[in-house]
Amino acid sequence: MKKLAIITTHPIQYYAPVFQLLHKRAKLDIRVFYTWGEASADKFDPGFNKKIKWDIPLLEGYSYEWVENTSKDPGTHHFKGIVNPGLVDQIKNWQPDALLIYGWGFQSHLKVLRYFKNKLPVFFRGDSTLLDEEKGVKAILKTIFLKWVYRHVDHAFYPGTNARNYFKKYGIDDEQLSFAPHAIDNGRFAAGGNEEALLLRRNLGIEDDEILVLFAGKFEEKKSPVLLLEAFLNLDKAGLHLLFAGNGPLEEQLILKAEKNSRVHFMDFQNQTQMPVVFKACDLFCLPSKGPGETWGLAINEAMAAGKAILASDKVGAAADLVIPGENGEIFNAGTIADLAEKLNKLICAGKNALAEMGRKSKNLVEKWTIEEQVNVIETAVDNG
Repeated sequence: MKKLAIITTHPIQYYAPVFQLLHKRAKLDIRVFYTWGEASADKFDPGFNKKIKWDIPLLEGYSYEWVENTSKDPGTHHFKGIVNPGLVDQIKNWQPDALLIYGWGFQSHLKVLRYFKNKLPVFFRGDSTLLDEEKGVKAILKTIFLKWVYRHVDHAFYPGTNARNYFKKYGIDDEQLSFAPHAIDNGRFAAGGNEEALLLRRNLGIEDDEILVLFAGKFEEKKSPVLLLEAFLNLDKAGLHLLFAGNGPLEEQLILKAEKNSRVHFMDFQNQTQMPVVFKACDLFCLPSKGPGETWGLAINEAMAAGKAILASDKVGAAADLVIPGENGEIFNAGTIADLAEKLNKLICAGKNALAEMGRKSKNLVEKWTIEEQVNVIETAVDNG
C-alpha cells in the first residue's frame, strides 16, 4: 500500500471527511501534516470576527501530526504565517511514497513543493480561479511566477471549471489534471430537519406561505452581504423575508441598515450540526460575493444538498458548475445592485412552488458532487503515479 503524506494548514470541516474516508477505505496509507500548529483547531477567525470551534469531529478517524509553526504572526492570512522549520524532516521520517499539498501560498508549503520535486510524486489541490484576474505589468509578472510554482507539481486536482481554467493558464497540462469535485457531506444536509426548520421560521415570525431568502456565512466585504440587504430593501415586497446567519466585521453595519425593517432577521454563527436546519428553513439561498477570493463557496453545495434554489454572483467559483440559470436558480453580475435586484425579483415572483422545484433540481445536481468521488480520484491518481 502506498503512503500518502498530506500537507495542509489546519483542521477544516470540509477536508476532514475526505481524510476520514481515505483512511477508512485503506487503499492508501495516509498521514496529514497540520502546519498551523497544534492549537489551530480553535482559532480566532477574522471572517466571523470570533473564535470558532466546530462541533463535528475533525481529528478522528485518520492519522495526523502537528508541525510546529514558528511564525511571528501565525495564520493563513499571509505567506509568512506558516513557517515550519521541521516540516521537511517530519515528512521524510514518515517515508511517504507521494505528497498531496493543499495550497502553495505559505512559506513552508512552497518549500515542500520545491524540496520534494523529482524526489517524490507531488500532487496538489487548489481552487484558485481567474475570476479576479487583472491586466498589466503585475499580471505578467504573476503569470511568470505562477508558471514557475506549478512546474513543481506533477499532478493537480481541480474542483470545478474555473479552477481547471486557472491551472491550464499557469502551465499544467490536461494529462496532469484530474477533476476531484468540491464536495460536502450531502447526506447530512439532505436528511431530516424539516420540523426544526418550520419551528425556526415560526420563531422568526415567518408564515408558511411567505418566502425566506438566506445568507449564511461571514459578514465580510468579499461576500457582499450589504449589497444583498440593499437589493432586498429596494424590492420592499410583502411576504418576503431575509435572514443573515453568521457574524463578522460588517455585522453592525448590517444591523443598523436593517433596524427599521421587521422582515430582516439575524442569527449568530451556527455550527455544522445546526446548519442543515437553517438551510432547510429558507426558500432561496443567496451568495452575492464580489471577491476577490470567492474561489468556490461551499455553502452553495450545502444549500443545494438541502434542496434549495440558488442565487449567486458570477464571482462565486461554484456558479459556473452548480447554478444553471432558469433551472435551479440565477447568476447575477457581481457588485451590481440592479442586476441582483432584478434576478432576486424574478425568482421571488416565480413563487414558492417554482422555488421548491428549483430546489429539487439543485439536490439532484449536487448528488454527483460527492466526497466519495473526490476520494476515488485521489486514490486512482496516486496509485497510477
